[in-house]
Amino acid sequence: MTTQDTRLPILAVVGRPNVGKSTLVNRIIGRREAVVQDVPGVTRDRVFYDADWNGRSFQLVDTGGWDPDAKGLGGSIAAQAEIAVGLADAVLFVVDATVGITDSDEAVVRILRRSDKPVLLAANKVDDLRQEGEAASLWQLGLGEPYPVSGLHGRGSGDLLDAILAALPETPEIDDVEPSGLRRIALVGRPNVGKSSLLNKLAGSDRVVVDSVAGTTVDPVDEVVTLGGQDWLLIDTAGIRKRVKEASGFEYYASLRTSGAIDRAEVCVLVLDGGQKVSEQDIRILQQTREAGRALVVAINKWDLVDEDRRSFLERELEQELVQVQWAPRINITARTGWHVDRLVPALEKALEGWETRIGTGALNTFLGRLVAEHPHPVRGGKQPRIVYATQPSTAPPTFVLFTSGKLDAAYERYIERRLREEFGFVGTPIVLQQRVREKRKRT
Repeated sequence: MTTQDTRLPILAVVGRPNVGKSTLVNRIIGRREAVVQDVPGVTRDRVFYDADWNGRSFQLVDTGGWDPDAKGLGGSIAAQAEIAVGLADAVLFVVDATVGITDSDEAVVRILRRSDKPVLLAANKVDDLRQEGEAASLWQLGLGEPYPVSGLHGRGSGDLLDAILAALPETPEIDDVEPSGLRRIALVGRPNVGKSSLLNKLAGSDRVVVDSVAGTTVDPVDEVVTLGGQDWLLIDTAGIRKRVKEASGFEYYASLRTSGAIDRAEVCVLVLDGGQKVSEQDIRILQQTREAGRALVVAINKWDLVDEDRRSFLERELEQELVQVQWAPRINITARTGWHVDRLVPALEKALEGWETRIGTGALNTFLGRLVAEHPHPVRGGKQPRIVYATQPSTAPPTFVLFTSGKLDAAYERYIERRLREEFGFVGTPIVLQQRVREKRKRT
């Protein structure tokens, strides 16, 4: 099952590189979601977005620049665009009106004609009346009337959207559309560690472009897959290379999209390359996941390339570098071949179970009373803070409020967290401890 199985009508947006497809996509959906930069090849996978116009909803799939003769990474991008056309109910073919018809455009038109799908022709970058004459020359493509639009300024987008709705089948009732109850998983990690290979293996198809070039994925890609008899929503994300403040252009927006994907997820799978040292980027992603309060599974990928010497060193390295998330389940996998990928689902289920664990107030205070009796808080400045009462107001992540007679040391907080894990599990989840220091009553 994939996201297009929601049965909303699908419009595929195709065209050669740098004709402004993603800018036009943002204009149609009414928000800045597709990553845009004035460099060819920023979009590489087919990415689904929800859109609506005049009370009708549809899905829009943005694709990478389509050059039918491209090889290597460009060929993979073209293949994703061709798949998108096959899945779509109608196609929006975007041409740069300021450039005119190219050989690549004519080659794409021949493929679109064979698809037997309704095709709308958008003459993009028509920013004023003077350029409408350039748009008229696109009649020569034989796709009917070209719609002059400006993805950047919005000029002509209303007429184009009306034509899109006329070409798409009727939208079903909303109640029949939205998949419900899906557990949301974000695949995170730095570039080129195998996140997209893992998503493709789990999806059972080449859902996203995979290449040895780092940073192939830019937009987060959603895919509904069936694992262990259950549907899961997988979100493949761009590799985070730099701090957001240091990133520029589409890397900056890709970093923001990745942060948004982590916030949307319930559990994150941090993919590490077993053949490389744990990097600063890996630690930063861990911290981001932890601060967002998401459950976590660590997947050591490319295990088939890790020799015996590296394995013994890697174990010590992981113990040292991942000390802040020792509670996260770890699995060793090879996404390319599928080796041990089946271990991911049990690890995810265990992490989500810990993330949603709730302890009754009575059991919690009995446990804390025993803990304080065994190991009381150290005396500081002649005073000894003590825990008066505790409760767990929420889960996902488990959050505890400690009502105390004084401020507890950070080291004692860590001790409480460690004992909570020993007693109740909490595998795969951060724990949030909040203190409420009871104010002393003033004598009157």
